[in-house]
Amino acid sequence: MDNSAKFPDLSGKSVFITGGGSGIGASLTEGFLAQGAKVAFVQRSDATTFCDEMEARHGNRPLFLPCDVTDIPALEAAIADARTAQGAIDVLVNNAAVDQRMSLEDTGPDDWDHLMNVNLRPHAFTAKAVRADMAAKGKGAIINYSSISFKNGAPGMPAYATAKAAITGLTMTLARDFGRDGIRVNALLPGWVMTDRQRELWVTDEALERHIAEQCLACELTPADMVGPTLFLASDASAAMTGQAMIVDGGVILTS
Repeated sequence: MDNSAKFPDLSGKSVFITGGGSGIGASLTEGFLAQGAKVAFVQRSDATTFCDEMEARHGNRPLFLPCDVTDIPALEAAIADARTAQGAIDVLVNNAAVDQRMSLEDTGPDDWDHLMNVNLRPHAFTAKAVRADMAAKGKGAIINYSSISFKNGAPGMPAYATAKAAITGLTMTLARDFGRDGIRVNALLPGWVMTDRQRELWVTDEALERHIAEQCLACELTPADMVGPTLFLASDASAAMTGQAMIVDGGVILTS
């Protein structure tokens, strides 16, 4: 990965990422490794091969901690393990998500709870788990991955869109609550990013063409496009930014 922007203050920082071994998360892990950060990440599927590749490429091996983010005690234990191995957490990136397409008519209470447990609940409890680390240092950065899905009324995914909308609300509340400790909390809202999962499950030539026509920039968004904005929010380059929702979507949602 060739990141043109360098953030020297991220070198040596302890970074914890949820879902950091695949999709957008894998690009984030590599992006922080390239900056010289110490990266720990969780996900359910095995990421040993990915870690081998990262070590060979960057000489900097991420710490893979197998974990289902719906299991809050296990997630808290993973953060504790990352702290023991790599030091108090400086940067938290809440990336893990599942964009299950499911109409409201087809969504049962268990489905709804599961999607909230994956897409929303971890953001709160990881933030809770790292607050003391960051407060002791008088600074820290939390980046919560949301989505433009709730802003453009994406059809067929009411539970997912609800969770992503709630993440922005949580971000603003935590920015106020954690700010007195010097901790910054921001949300990042990607557009339609062409991960392997998206291409396998949802992308058709027609759908992609329609979506790109809605963007100001006529290009496909890739996981690598999310790396620079995330590094910026994690670094001192954004030291005066908190409680913000940064949209990275090629210009679908236009704000004033």
